[in-house]
Amino acid sequence: MNFLLLWLKGCAMGTADVVPGVSGGTIAFVSGIYEELIGSIRSVDTTALRLLGRLKFRELWRHVNGRFLLPVLLGIATAVFSLARLMTYLLASYPVAVWSFFFGLIVASALLVARQVGRWDCRSAAALIAGIAVAWWITAASPAETPETWWFIVLSGAVAICAMILPGISGAFILLLLGKYQFILQAVGEFDIPVLLLFLAGAAAGIVSFSHLLSWLLRRWHDLTVATLMGFMIGSLNKVWPWKEVLETYTDSHGKMQPLVEANVWPEHFEWKAVLLCAAGFLAIYGIEQAARTIARKRK
Repeated sequence: MNFLLLWLKGCAMGTADVVPGVSGGTIAFVSGIYEELIGSIRSVDTTALRLLGRLKFRELWRHVNGRFLLPVLLGIATAVFSLARLMTYLLASYPVAVWSFFFGLIVASALLVARQVGRWDCRSAAALIAGIAVAWWITAASPAETPETWWFIVLSGAVAICAMILPGISGAFILLLLGKYQFILQAVGEFDIPVLLLFLAGAAAGIVSFSHLLSWLLRRWHDLTVATLMGFMIGSLNKVWPWKEVLETYTDSHGKMQPLVEANVWPEHFEWKAVLLCAAGFLAIYGIEQAARTIARKRK
């Protein structure tokens, strides 16, 4: 049952990761596995490599918290490969409905994360405002023209994977800002091994090193770190707002025009379906949180 629950949480993370502007880190935070996920990723260190080199697989499994990490990673992979097409179709066919649902989901997520701040004071409030400002700027920034050299591909992988584990910030959107979204999609479609290896090397280095930093921050300044992460989630609502006007477009790897730069607009008339879906997303998060509490009480 524990394996199944972790797999489902991984599926939820993977589903969020295939949606531009939504972070799998948000789902991990709300479902109560964020800190354990960061700690498990952090355990992939020199000791783990030493155990792997000595073929001590049982010790390696315990060291990296394999009973937790494996089902979560399997869930993420399952969702990414099985739901990517579905989410692409839904976003193309029903954009307002999908974004309304995720808007409600993120609002509820931010409110639940606020409960994890032990004490709200001036420093926590400043961290919250800083997080909102950074996420808002990232979601409002225009994509840049960047080189296609090996070091920048490695850097893009490292930065994008770090964003994927931050609540409220989408790794895919960071790639778009770096001007490498279409480039990496083409590399995947054409199975460009050198580019993919460089990108994956950057991603592996980025997620391991960044997980150490996050774990340290959560240990030393838990409330400030959580308040900042909450700010990221609130700031990301700028990207998730359902009604947008397309200002610039780009051509994807399939030759189709996709929105590149968008501006938020008010709906022309009241859309009750969007409001209902927003409420559904809001209630879904509280349902997940209530279910998690019930399971925790039963375990005790």
